Amino acid sequence: MMLQACLNGGIRPDAAAGVPRRPAELAAEARAAIAAGAESLRVHPRDAAGEETLAPDAVAAALTAIRAAVPGVGVGIGTGDWIAPGGTARHDDIAGWTERPDFVSINLREPDAPTVMDLMIRQEIGIEAGLWTLEDARRFTDLATAERCLRILIELPDCPAPVAKAEAARILAHLAEHGPALPILLHGCGRSAWPMLMEARLRGLSTRMGLEDVQSLPDGTPVADNAPLIAMARDLMAGS
Repeated sequence: MMLQACLNGGIRPDAAAGVPRRPAELAAEARAAIAAGAESLRVHPRDAAGEETLAPDAVAAALTAIRAAVPGVGVGIGTGDWIAPGGTARHDDIAGWTERPDFVSINLREPDAPTVMDLMIRQEIGIEAGLWTLEDARRFTDLATAERCLRILIELPDCPAPVAKAEAARILAHLAEHGPALPILLHGCGRSAWPMLMEARLRGLSTRMGLEDVQSLPDGTPVADNAPLIAMARDLMAGS
């Protein structure tokens, strides 16, 4: 079971004081997360104003800083269609990357997901197929390129734990019957973050944890940076 650290996402500084945005901050958080027990990293590069971006220069700066801090660790980025300039307009940024991530996540709920997957395949970048719902899972398994993905990313929203658990079960059942034999990473957000980590542990699946998904420990204690979240996640996965 692999533990991935999701360092920042679109989280604003007022939600977590230590959320990293600049390359040096991402590098420092990456180093701390790996020391705390993470095995791979996921980040959302930011521009000079602190906004999410897929622009080649910002992506290169973030990846270069992180790789210098934690050599040999896989680093992925999100490609959500909300990232400026948004929608298909972001394809030019993706095609122009000079420093390439090891993998990206692609949300199957987004209309251009198959096109973004093709862009990644051409660039030989690994794909995490992001499934938020059973409908996403059905769309994914209908794709001819499904089996070319690195892994499947089952992402449950901020919702009560029983709701998240039920939807995860439906998605996993569909994948077991119709999906390619790929590694699966299961995680939640907000209220479902810690319950889905435990569900991943019970099912023997990989998972992720970090400020992108939740800004507090299971007992509700707020955290300012990623390392306490990763350390707690590692302990729970180990049964401590």
